[in-house]
Amino acid sequence: MDAQAFASAIHEIAESKGLTDEAVVNALKDALQKAYLHYLAQGLAIGDDAVVTVDIDMAKGEIVLAQVKKVVDEVQDDYLEVSVEDANKGLKKKKYKAGDDFPIPCPAEELSKMTAQAVKTILRQKIAEAERVALYDVYKDHIGEMITGTVEKADDRSVTVNIGRTMVELGRREMIGDEYFKVGDPIKVYIQEVKEAQQEGKPSHGPQIEVTRSSEGFLKRLFEEEIHEIYDGTVLIKGIAREAGVRSKVAVVSTNEDVDATGACIGPSGSRIQKIVSQLGNGKDKEKIDIIAYSDNPGLYVAESLRPAQVLGVALQPIDPALPHQKAIAVVKDEQLSLAIGKKGANARLANKLTGYSIDIMEESEAQEEALEYVTLEELQKQADDEKKALERQAYAEKSQEEARKRAEEAALAATMAAPVAEVHEDEAASPVPEETVAEASAPLPSPEAQSVPAKEEEIAPAPAPVEESPLIPTTVKTTKTLDELEKELEEEKKRVPEASKPYEKRKYGKRPRKITDEEQAHAKPTEAAPSADAMPIYSQEELDEIAREEEEASADAKSEIDDLDSEDFDKYYDDK
Repeated sequence: MDAQAFASAIHEIAESKGLTDEAVVNALKDALQKAYLHYLAQGLAIGDDAVVTVDIDMAKGEIVLAQVKKVVDEVQDDYLEVSVEDANKGLKKKKYKAGDDFPIPCPAEELSKMTAQAVKTILRQKIAEAERVALYDVYKDHIGEMITGTVEKADDRSVTVNIGRTMVELGRREMIGDEYFKVGDPIKVYIQEVKEAQQEGKPSHGPQIEVTRSSEGFLKRLFEEEIHEIYDGTVLIKGIAREAGVRSKVAVVSTNEDVDATGACIGPSGSRIQKIVSQLGNGKDKEKIDIIAYSDNPGLYVAESLRPAQVLGVALQPIDPALPHQKAIAVVKDEQLSLAIGKKGANARLANKLTGYSIDIMEESEAQEEALEYVTLEELQKQADDEKKALERQAYAEKSQEEARKRAEEAALAATMAAPVAEVHEDEAASPVPEETVAEASAPLPSPEAQSVPAKEEEIAPAPAPVEESPLIPTTVKTTKTLDELEKELEEEKKRVPEASKPYEKRKYGKRPRKITDEEQAHAKPTEAAPSADAMPIYSQEELDEIAREEEEASADAKSEIDDLDSEDFDKYYDDK
């Protein structure tokens, strides 16, 4: 057998069925094993309980079949056993002993035509089983998702949809109202359950993939596809109650105060909600969708759930743990009772399903006759606002406590890290002053001339003790003059400073100083520096004379041009009008 052609055939089958090459090889082994068992049992009144092995070598393209018999000293069933003498017959050295397995090879070419046909049939069954297992592994992770398929077959009872790797059936109960489809139409379906291919007591018909268009999950996926605020989590869907083809109620809430949840779902002029409604069937009666503002206040939530009817107030009955649903009474105007109940009671049923309350609807006149005490819609809104503010204050307080705790931990950590540094500073301050003199930070420094004169180093008196609030680190300054000599030099420096260069001192009573005359102020006259012998002049004497002559000629030309001007030409611009 051609190994390359054999491997190519295995790969082609696997790719067409969506399987791996290993899965196809295993199916082929199982088919050959069962067919070989039937081949061995042909014409014998015994069962197919023989032990056979199948070995497929993909590299060589070989298939080796073998029947395995047990080696025994005394044979009782020659169909399953072989004696030690027969097992070692024809061998130069004994190889088998009692208890060993003795394989009897059978080339695949020796199998009959009927056996080959059986292999083909069984192989198809095994590949189908492997395909069903693979389908289950694929679609079990897609439960709760919506996929798009193509209608392959349609009648009054159901629609067969091709979803890619398999076909699914969409029953009439799982469709929206009286919608209809034609072969080739695209269709969106929601995968609500995938059952295993193998079930106890039932034949294996592949994975049971249940799809629907009438569930709340289908509507939720449509909202996520069409409204990006829901997709990114800005608006949350808190609950959905639906009667497919009739009416649906969707409760939404916004996580951002700047985004209106109901407005985001409805869209400008209802464009978003209309786009969703257009995908809910193509029958005569379109499904209606009510967008409800979710509230943590149960009374307000009950009032909102009965929209489009306007609720005047709600009376919540005392909580009874024995009841499956808590009771509430909603009061509406007399003319809006039918609107609150809805067509065939659909609005009231959906409100009950959405809120979890058993809601009784009462007219305003009947509530007055029975003297029913209920909370008005305005009071319910005020309660909801107060509860929201209380939650915000609580959240702010918790956040403030958390921040204060973090600051305290940071301060403690900083104090712990700074403790060793403070101890070092205290030790330095407590250490005795060295013998070398310590100068005060504000003490005058010697002039550059004094520093440049070499002399014997003398010590300066120690500086006063630093202030306790901000201790200064002592600095040692060495000088070549005594303190008296430094003060004497400063006095002489002050005498050399001109009177005019002294800083202005503000006088008593804040009077301005008198004006200093030009005679009193000494002007510094520039001194002519003797030219250096090495200096090179920029211009020669001849060039300087030429520059002076050109300047005189330019001055004379400018003067002559001024003399030639006629002043009468400009008088007209200055005449009095």
